[in-house]
Amino acid sequence: MFGALALATAAIFFGAAFYVSFAEQPARLRLNDVAALTQWAPAYRRGFAMQATLAVVSGLLGLAAWLVHGGVYFIWGAVAILANWPYTLVAVMPVNRRLEAMSPATATGDTRKFLVRWGRLHAIRTLLGALATAFYLMAVWRLI
Repeated sequence: MFGALALATAAIFFGAAFYVSFAEQPARLRLNDVAALTQWAPAYRRGFAMQATLAVVSGLLGLAAWLVHGGVYFIWGAVAILANWPYTLVAVMPVNRRLEAMSPATATGDTRKFLVRWGRLHAIRTLLGALATAFYLMAVWRLI
């Protein structure tokens, strides 16, 4: 059961990250700088709360599945999904902080530059979610 739940939560994480990277971010970048930053702020806060929780839950479930069933795929899945935390803290958070400090009323070309950078960094989170999902899928498949 732990493995199936780890897979489900990783897949939800990946789906949300994929949506942001391939639908929301490109749409955001079609807006002017003021509107783009205005849209980014609440979307980021809500997305962070959801994805951070999913990453932790999926990672803990993956570790539990590994303890119960063994095998390398559960542990690789857990590592991949939990890697979002240090990656976000080290690579993404500095950009988040810069964007959070910007006022939409004074948005400039620098605002767009940071929004584009944020999107590229977020794409790595999408990749980590895809890897975790794939590893968990292989692990669960082996149990069947």
